[in-house]
This record gives sequence, C-alpha cells and structure tokens, in this order.
Amino acid sequence: QVQLVESGGGLVQAGGSLTLSCAASGSIFSINTTDWYRRAPGKQRELVAHITSTGSTKYADSVKGRFTISRDNAKNTVYLYLNSLKPEDTAVYYCNAEISPGSGSHLYSYWGQGTQVTVSS
Repeated sequence: QVQLVESGGGLVQAGGSLTLSCAASGSIFSINTTDWYRRAPGKQRELVAHITSTGSTKYADSVKGRFTISRDNAKNTVYLYLNSLKPEDTAVYYCNAEISPGSGSHLYSYWGQGTQVTVSS
C-alpha cells in the first residue's frame, strides 16, 4: 500500500530555515500533483505549495518568495524549503499527493502523518 512520510520539521528561530521532505513508498505507478498543506493551532488547514509532475509550482500568498517546493520524480520525493521563517509559519505540515497505485487505476489522494514546524520569535 502507498504511504507518504514527512520529515525535517523542528524548532527554529524567526528568520531561520528548514527543509521538509515527503517520500512516497509502496505500490506506485505514477504520481500526479503533490502539495504541502499546513494546519496552525486554532486555524483550518491551508494549502501552502503545489507542484505538478512536470515541475510547475504555485504558492500561497503568505509564503510566496520565502518557500520553495521541488520534486525528485526518480525518488518519488517532494521537498519544501522554508526560508525566512516567521512565527506565524508555526504549524503541522502535511504532504498530500495524487497517486495511481497501479497501471489502469484511478488517482487517489494520500496524506502523510505530518511534521511539526515551530518558529520562535
């Protein structure tokens, strides 16, 4: 079965940087779009960054210019580079991917377990 595992979260000071990774494993035929979401305390989940299978990207206005999403198709891994971090970036970050687990199968949405990012002021 398909699994997504995030890693790289931690505690950093404002202005610092972190690199998050999301590795997909299991039976994977293809991966379409891949996203990073986050859920801050007391707030609903929001889309942070989006990347297509060919590398086209989109970002939330709140992180544009500070975060970068990239993808290594050979490794079935997506990365999120968080720069110039602010306290308001504190949240649990989740990886989401639309994956076909087999040839001829439909695309399904998979979620990772989340990784905590805490930015101190």
